[in-house]
Amino acid sequence: MVKLKHLMMPAVALAVALVLAGCGGGGGSGSSSSAPSYFDPTLYSSDAGAFLGQAKELAAATHHQIVVNGTALAYTAAAGHLTASSPTSGAPEASFFYVAYTLENKDPATRPVTFFYNGGPGSATVWLHLGSFGPKRLVTGDPATTAAVPFPLVDNAESLLDVSDLVFVDAVGSGLSEAIAPNTNQTFWGVDADAAVFRDFVVRYVAVNNRKASPVFLFGESYGTTRSAVLAFLLETAGVGVDGVILQSSILNYNANCGVTGTAMSCAGYVPSYGAIGAYYNLDVPNPADAALPDFVAQMRTLTTTGYDPAIAQFFGGVPPSSALVVQLSNTTGIPVQKWQGFFNMGPDFYQTNLLPGVLIGRYDARVSALIGSALARDGDPSSTFITSSFVNAIGSYLSSDLQYTNPSTYTASGNAILTWNFGHDGLALPDVVPDLAAAMAQNPTLQVLSLNGYHDLATPFFQTEKDIARLGVSSKVRVTFYRGGHMTYLDDGSRAVEKADLVQFFQRATALH
Repeated sequence: MVKLKHLMMPAVALAVALVLAGCGGGGGSGSSSSAPSYFDPTLYSSDAGAFLGQAKELAAATHHQIVVNGTALAYTAAAGHLTASSPTSGAPEASFFYVAYTLENKDPATRPVTFFYNGGPGSATVWLHLGSFGPKRLVTGDPATTAAVPFPLVDNAESLLDVSDLVFVDAVGSGLSEAIAPNTNQTFWGVDADAAVFRDFVVRYVAVNNRKASPVFLFGESYGTTRSAVLAFLLETAGVGVDGVILQSSILNYNANCGVTGTAMSCAGYVPSYGAIGAYYNLDVPNPADAALPDFVAQMRTLTTTGYDPAIAQFFGGVPPSSALVVQLSNTTGIPVQKWQGFFNMGPDFYQTNLLPGVLIGRYDARVSALIGSALARDGDPSSTFITSSFVNAIGSYLSSDLQYTNPSTYTASGNAILTWNFGHDGLALPDVVPDLAAAMAQNPTLQVLSLNGYHDLATPFFQTEKDIARLGVSSKVRVTFYRGGHMTYLDDGSRAVEKADLVQFFQRATALH
């Protein structure tokens, strides 16, 4: 399964909540006011059977400044819990932990609000929160593995706070989010139940923070994109219009990804990624210059569509591929001819361990590599192992020191929800949520979609995403972009700046239609 890691009080006091707010703004960039620390004594659990007897809507609020695009921005950060309730009975369902960043001295009715979440299933949103477009980010040095750990946490010059208020929210059973009795965490561990309770969180957030007139955006990563497709339709039918859906490293149809299902299906969706990765390691013949990578990838798409696709169909029927095609695949992916002959329907796990002798390349970012048997390779993905401890350690100290929220529980960055997750959806054992996204777009003709993809991602390959997105039809409302990097393209310093520019254009286009 795709295992990626993979919020309430933006300046409005809630009658139902106690908000501990500091006085006044801070000093220079990144500073915070001396707010009293909010100690939340509740013990939260990520166990499947865990639940809270009751929950309070409490948040700590602090004031900060950051410079983005040459402009100093004053913002409020709120860290705490908000209760999602049943839309039919009004009964509390789950207590969601969130961190919200709201620009000060702005009319909330005209400011977009963007909800961020990672995937897993079972992942908290720490990766997007401290890695992508929040006001702070960890400096990873991606894709190098030479940076000192733990990574420093710095002001994020590419934060999206200049164009949108930001809400980072953890799924039930991750972070510090937990079900409320009579529900358990397991109650919400499934495609439909998860999306429905996220809908109820968004509805609650919008209502209590006076954001009903604000443009609403969804930003999901990995399984979070699966969630987004279903969630967008559920929100539309609940009366909350969605202006934009941002898909970071998508998995929209589990039934079409050979690296997910483990069943005998074509791995064609990965072949252009193999080409880009082989080029990165200077193994392709001819080897494209870095600047020519998009053109080379276009050639790989053509090779896959006109050569590999028909050949793999014949291969499944017992007809071996031509030697000329095998040589061409070898020359453009870096994998030797003999291995293509033996593993013609080549999956990503095989590619990871056979591209470089004695070396394991990353799944989330194939540009990261480690010697097989080394500490960095011990968990099967050096690109994940290298960064995980810094993210896990940073979130606790950031919450308590910068955001003045403390809690005795261990923040669950990655839980075990995936082990018992109900992937069934619309009559299929594994979800295909392209129809859900299409239904949301039909419900709201102005809904915009932006798909962000990494050339070097072996978890959610960009070409498979392109094929899935193509099922929405040709539309000016759908844009697909590509960056050097892996699953978390925003960790790459060069790509993050380009991605931010693309996001700004997307927000401008979508809000103009609001």
